[in-house]
Amino acid sequence: MSERSPNVKLPMSVDYREPLVPAETVFDLWMRDELADYVHIPDGWRVEVVEGKVVASPSAAPIHNGIVTVIGDAVALAQHLRSDFPWTKEAGSGLGLGASARGCVPDLMILSADVLKAVHESRTKRFSADEIELVVEITSPGNAEADRRPLEPQHVPSKWNSYAASGIPYYLLVDADPKVARTTLYSIPDEGAAAYLHDESWAFGQTVHLPDPFDLQIDTTSWFTW
Repeated sequence: MSERSPNVKLPMSVDYREPLVPAETVFDLWMRDELADYVHIPDGWRVEVVEGKVVASPSAAPIHNGIVTVIGDAVALAQHLRSDFPWTKEAGSGLGLGASARGCVPDLMILSADVLKAVHESRTKRFSADEIELVVEITSPGNAEADRRPLEPQHVPSKWNSYAASGIPYYLLVDADPKVARTTLYSIPDEGAAAYLHDESWAFGQTVHLPDPFDLQIDTTSWFTW
């Protein structure tokens, strides 16, 4: 581990770049899970790569993780009750978005159980976008804009853009901002425009319906804002 790496101690997300690692190689190092050889990251922090920078975030709050649990439980229940349900869930793993050389750690991913098995058997360090059917992000006070659809085209591209550019079919955004309190399902990615062409949303308290190929009902009555 490099002794010259910056030491991250802030309570919110921070961006920094290790000067000894060229920006164009940061994504490749992240994909191989070798960044720790160059950059010091506190234990338990989530590490992502955005535009050649390492982005480190502290662990999420219980309210945030509670929403992840509810969505994951809905997937697990469908697996138990429906013999033809092909989907499973994965949380806390890295997802490489080759279209934007961006490395993310989504709050939750839904993918084929067969694909997950193949990834495990291959000992692959990160998932790739073509292996994922749906990504889930829950906003936090320090990163909400990074998860949302940009208000203006000239704004810095968000995960919304990166997921669409990488062709991930569905993006479920749970915006826990008390001013919003809404869940939105984005679909029909336009890879060239880095944008989703369709969306449907539900206020907190309403039942979220993920359409085919999932056909899942998600109860949001237990969800809280920040």
